[in-house]
Amino acid sequence: MFTGLSAFPLTPVTPSGIDEKGFVNILARLTEAGVDSLGVLGSTGSYAYLTREQKKRVTALAAQHAGGIPLMVCIGAYGTEQVLQLADDAQTAGADALLLPVLCYQSPTDDEVYALYETVARHSSVPLCVYNNPRTTRFEFSDVLLARVAALPGVQSIKIPGVQAEPVRMQSLRKILSAEVTIGVSGDEFAGQGLNAGCEVWYSVCGGLFPHSARQIVDAARAGDSGCVSEQVARLEPLWQLFRRHGSIRVMAVAAGILGLSDIDCLPRPLQPLPAEACRDIAAVMTQLELR
Repeated sequence: MFTGLSAFPLTPVTPSGIDEKGFVNILARLTEAGVDSLGVLGSTGSYAYLTREQKKRVTALAAQHAGGIPLMVCIGAYGTEQVLQLADDAQTAGADALLLPVLCYQSPTDDEVYALYETVARHSSVPLCVYNNPRTTRFEFSDVLLARVAALPGVQSIKIPGVQAEPVRMQSLRKILSAEVTIGVSGDEFAGQGLNAGCEVWYSVCGGLFPHSARQIVDAARAGDSGCVSEQVARLEPLWQLFRRHGSIRVMAVAAGILGLSDIDCLPRPLQPLPAEACRDIAAVMTQLELR
């Protein structure tokens, strides 16, 4: 469940709601490529913008079309009661694991965050992945808190920002985490750094639409070919530049439209589609890199 390539697909949204056909089209690319797991309703999946009913429907579609691939579902919300409701919904629909970020409007204390994870772990019958992404959640785990949370029954993986995935940092994390807890790198441009430093899983935006291209990197890491990992990640630098310029979710939305999987305008409002010039740049990069 928590090794290899975990592909985080876009959730395409139209003015009338979830583009179910588009979402299924995207899932088909991932199942055909044989990704190691699916991470639906993550940041790229727009969980923060969707209603409970929409999340239930997306999870049901993912479970229906996962093709036997393990399914992880994000259950992020501001209140514990809402998180538990989403956990119930995801498990009922067939999720194999839950991804839990800490969303904060009022900054929580470490004890409050621990209590959230302890409550969800006690409430859930499937494994948990800790989502540490301070850039979007506005909360950053201390090492002490990570160790406490990772020791809870059911916690089996930690998703860390790529900027923290350098070798020295990985060594320090290994000292405080159980050997049964995997460490996953996110932030696609840092995938090579993380995988070469010992991350067991890549929680990947790129892999959510271009699974074959992402798979080449993970396969090289599994083979122990660190040079090939670095080369493959460096080859995709034009894509990382687009991510930095426009935000990865906007680039993925345009790319899904270019591939004919959904409309180019498939982001939940207030997010807006990119202008025509940016769309041309994305199409050119997709052709240049032969992304698939």
